[in-house]
Amino acid sequence: MHDFDDLHLSADDWDELHDPRPEESDFDRVMAAALSRRGFLSGLVAVGSGAAAMGLGAVLPGAAEAAERFGFVPIPAQTDGTVHVPEGYDWKVLIRWGDPLFSDVAGFDNATGGAAGDADRVFGENTDGMELFSVGDRQLIAVNHEYVNRDVNLPQRMDGAPENLEDVRKLQNLQGVTVMEVAPGDDGWRVVTDSPYTRRITHLTPMRISGPAAGYDLLRTEADPSGTQALGTFNNCGSGRTPWGTYLTCEENFNGYFGASDEGTALPEDYARYGIRAEGRGYDYHKYDPRFDVSKNPGEPRRAGYVVEIDPADPASTPVKRSALGRFKHENAEVVLAQDGRVVVYMGDDERGEFLYKYVSDAAYVPGGDTGALLDAGTLYVARFLDNGSGQWLALTPETTGMSQAEICILTRQAASTVGATTMDRPEWVAANPVMAEGYCALTNNKNRGIKPNAGGDATPVGGPNPRGENRYGQIVRWRPAGADHAADDFTWDLYVMAGNPGVHEGADAGSANIHAGNLFNSPDGMAFDSTGRLWIQTDGSDSNEGDFAGMGNNQMLVGDPVSGRIERFMTGPNGSEVTGLCWSADRRAMFVGIQHPDAPFPDGEGRLPRSSVVVVTRKDGGLVG
Repeated sequence: MHDFDDLHLSADDWDELHDPRPEESDFDRVMAAALSRRGFLSGLVAVGSGAAAMGLGAVLPGAAEAAERFGFVPIPAQTDGTVHVPEGYDWKVLIRWGDPLFSDVAGFDNATGGAAGDADRVFGENTDGMELFSVGDRQLIAVNHEYVNRDVNLPQRMDGAPENLEDVRKLQNLQGVTVMEVAPGDDGWRVVTDSPYTRRITHLTPMRISGPAAGYDLLRTEADPSGTQALGTFNNCGSGRTPWGTYLTCEENFNGYFGASDEGTALPEDYARYGIRAEGRGYDYHKYDPRFDVSKNPGEPRRAGYVVEIDPADPASTPVKRSALGRFKHENAEVVLAQDGRVVVYMGDDERGEFLYKYVSDAAYVPGGDTGALLDAGTLYVARFLDNGSGQWLALTPETTGMSQAEICILTRQAASTVGATTMDRPEWVAANPVMAEGYCALTNNKNRGIKPNAGGDATPVGGPNPRGENRYGQIVRWRPAGADHAADDFTWDLYVMAGNPGVHEGADAGSANIHAGNLFNSPDGMAFDSTGRLWIQTDGSDSNEGDFAGMGNNQMLVGDPVSGRIERFMTGPNGSEVTGLCWSADRRAMFVGIQHPDAPFPDGEGRLPRSSVVVVTRKDGGLVG
């Protein structure tokens, strides 16, 4: 039994502490072979789509060139407790954890962190992925609330440990999703209180399970013998949007919510691959809510770990867990259309040694047509990267895995292992370029490369797709589907950027050619393309600003040009925070950005609790920001 200090570990570090992984992966050997054959920073390590033609000079620093391409002069790294944006831009807080969404809710109480009874009527904790939807002449933002900071959200409890069911209900209701209306006004953008579209979706909201796993024995519980109705969506990390106007929220580190009142309970074999343990992770739900006690309800954890579809335009609609998209620690869901109109969804499984996936629907999307089955009937694939810069999407079917279709959708990690997919280094957000057929995935870091086997005991060691041991910095892998068709089985790949620190290291840890003293960063995480094809990159790594990370400052948001490979810093967050989640207003004159788990005193000042927030960034001249 570990003490409560475990709660302050990242989910990734907690999983590894309790179930150590190997670090070297088959992708590491791919990269080592490629680099040995071609030489460092050549061949598979690129700096942009046009890097070979444009040359290294295209990615060297220069304020004038950056301003011309990106519309701003890059800002320096920062180490303070606030947000910084370029000259000519403004930012303001749009909404914070605990701000009322309805006029009958009292304002935020710093002493208590808000009343438990109001937790599902205020803006939730730890904002993450978000998308903006235009519904008539209104603009709605759907935004995730990934997890809680228990010592902040329950400030009256010892170390934030819940002491009763009321405490647990408060935490459950501070997580999930907010749907809210936003509007511009004389004082800038604001949240519309009491909007008819306002909605909180939490760990207690009724959900429908759809797709091949619906009704399967592994999903049935005493409370739901049908295996088709679930309560709640969990650890909502990244997001996605469909062409038909719905929101996709992605369940990531769901395993930490479950535990056993009887720690001697023999757990099902499949739990180990997903990190579900009798001791739990400190949320302590299982002590007060039997639904999360696996010694009493062993089927409940299999009902989490999905992509959930929500209709933001219909506040009475029931969210749907789309099992055809697989069950794992979903980061985000990037939706594109194949050349024939079929729906393609790219997804990463954010854990060391896990995989990169895509889903391809059987039917094509027809605007105005029935979309109900597009995310239920299709084929799930997993990526294999080859050492010659090519790759393949391997279909996960009963024929290739020896598993039923329902089992593939529930035990997706095990299915991917059977076909020999490439183990990856914590695949974070996937982003697809809107102006050319290519996809990008942030591979955030891997401090333990070359040491331990993955949670499934795969023969290929864990470590990730990178050419460096003890990968402190992370990189972004890029692929281009054959025939420029996202439904294709084959692709070519390279690395868009390898983060590093040329001021501290030489060689691999200095990073790729598009890293320089003016754009240092580590641990790329969130990513999104704007309408012009610029890639916005958000980070969630070390903000120590010393040693290996000297000169990097706080976590930040940068923007990259896929053609030249140039990357420049646009925004920095307050210390302690992750910069995560990004969307734009309908006219592209406002940018909404999430600030997760900041240290005090952001944003309210000294003596106040730190509060995760969404900030809005605009240009002083009213121009476009994306």
